[in-house]
Amino acid sequence: MAMTLPILPASGAKGPSLRRLLLAGAVLAVSALPLALPLAAQEQRDSAVYDLQLRGITAGTLTIDGRTAGGRYQATGRLQSSGLLAMLRKIRYDAEVRGQVAGGRLVPSRYVEAADTGRRQSNAVMDYVRGVPQVKEYQPPRKPDDKALDPATQAGTVDPMTAAFAVLRDVPADQACNRSLALFDGQRRTAVSLATPKAAPGGGVTCAGEYRRVAGFSADDMAEKTRFPFTLHLAPAGEGMLRVTQVTMDTIYGKGALKRR
Repeated sequence: MAMTLPILPASGAKGPSLRRLLLAGAVLAVSALPLALPLAAQEQRDSAVYDLQLRGITAGTLTIDGRTAGGRYQATGRLQSSGLLAMLRKIRYDAEVRGQVAGGRLVPSRYVEAADTGRRQSNAVMDYVRGVPQVKEYQPPRKPDDKALDPATQAGTVDPMTAAFAVLRDVPADQACNRSLALFDGQRRTAVSLATPKAAPGGGVTCAGEYRRVAGFSADDMAEKTRFPFTLHLAPAGEGMLRVTQVTMDTIYGKGALKRR
């Protein structure tokens, strides 16, 4: 979901895409924790709302809702412009995923997304076969000369919505940080890594992390910047669990943050 907050320029475009601006913030926040689920949380319902801010100004809202039960999971998410950005352009990105919980991990089976930038609509569908993403639909069609990756080479990656559901939920304290994760959105591969957690006031922790563009981006995107640092903030949520309350980051446009309501 898709959530430094790397503000990713549109592929092949010199200026920033507002949809990509919002989505990049979400991807960072939702992909920064492990996908493993505690045994006690195999059947539960989770929801969260985050405000995306850039230079202290609200730019968007990320809403996550999901459920695990009977060894399966399903989740939906919506990222949309708000505040000043919404006055300039109405943007909405919707995603949903379903899959299995295997060995305490979320394994996607089908991912669907739809976006409306106010100027263009797009959608994508990915199925997974033995952990390998299969792009069933991608509109508008990818151009022959773009840098999009072959999905067959992306085994073991997860979609943005699966990452969002897995990480924007309460997690056991011993599962926070010190992790890495690979994402594939149907075209591009990115990586997120987190260092060992550090104690914070009130029983919480902070984690230094890095978001990295790996492949599938335009030459201009890669020349612009490939690595973006960020800090994850988690606070106690009761019963030995921690909750992501904020992500602070550097962006190519200044300081950004994703804050839980």
